[in-house]
Amino acid sequence: MTASPFGPLRLIANPRAGRGAVAADLSRLTTGLSEQGVEFDVVETTEPGHATRAAREALAEGVRYLGAVGGDGTVHEVVNGMVEWAPPEGSTPEPRPTDPEAVLAVAAAGSGSDFARTFGIDRKPEVLAKRFATDKVMPIDLGVVSYVGPEGEPQQRVFANIAEVGYGAEVVRRAQRYPRFIGRLRYLFAAWGAIAGLERQETVLTIGKEEKSVPVVNLVVANCQFFGGGMKVAPRALPDDNRFNVQVFTGQRSQVFLLTTKIYRGEHIPHPEIIERMAPYVSIAPPKRLLIEADGEVLGTTPARFWLLPKAIRLKI
Repeated sequence: MTASPFGPLRLIANPRAGRGAVAADLSRLTTGLSEQGVEFDVVETTEPGHATRAAREALAEGVRYLGAVGGDGTVHEVVNGMVEWAPPEGSTPEPRPTDPEAVLAVAAAGSGSDFARTFGIDRKPEVLAKRFATDKVMPIDLGVVSYVGPEGEPQQRVFANIAEVGYGAEVVRRAQRYPRFIGRLRYLFAAWGAIAGLERQETVLTIGKEEKSVPVVNLVVANCQFFGGGMKVAPRALPDDNRFNVQVFTGQRSQVFLLTTKIYRGEHIPHPEIIERMAPYVSIAPPKRLLIEADGEVLGTTPARFWLLPKAIRLKI
């Protein structure tokens, strides 16, 4: 057995996720990798945050080829393990890639694999095993968000796909209550339920160099294109252009749910109630705190800032 062009591959997977689907896909992937002659080992995660620790440990050991096997939550944890927080003199710690030469491979498995859809790498494990043996990579940006944690403390996190403030974050929170085997329906049920608690706040937003006060129902900060189980929310987002696709929904509460079917097709923009911009920086500080999610993980609340790490990791394609 020989190493890949990037050295031995370490797969980081939660075999219990996706009602057993990840375990089944992991088995097929490892069989395929063996057939391709790729040297690899596997770390099976046991608790939230384990994938982040596993990624950090791998890089500290000199492993430069990491594989996230699972859904968007697994990708989120692994990319957070691929950055380190370095404090500039007299300033707040800023993230930077632990190793700019590290490569991330993604094997979409279980439920919720929206990150992989943007790149067309949401494929069968046997197909991915063949790709993982090649040398093709794509440098991509990562988003960074600073926010207020559950205990009121300032926190920061990186994200690979999409972050939201407001309605969308509440949908994610509610969707987590439903069983994953119902697929897209859990997002639709959650979207309907979130309307009742939705508050439309007049809020000062900074998008790039533009500052304005608008009524905010939902804020989307997109590095990639899909979320919510296949919704093409940001068809103009490019993960390697050092800009977010930013969308601010300013309409009435009922309108945001009615747009759901159009969002699946990427046909919700242009829209008179949606402000769309391309910018590398966003900040929001509403009068009342709003919930924040990133990569399908509920993080905390506003006030929040979003910015980019250009070409922060190399993605295996």
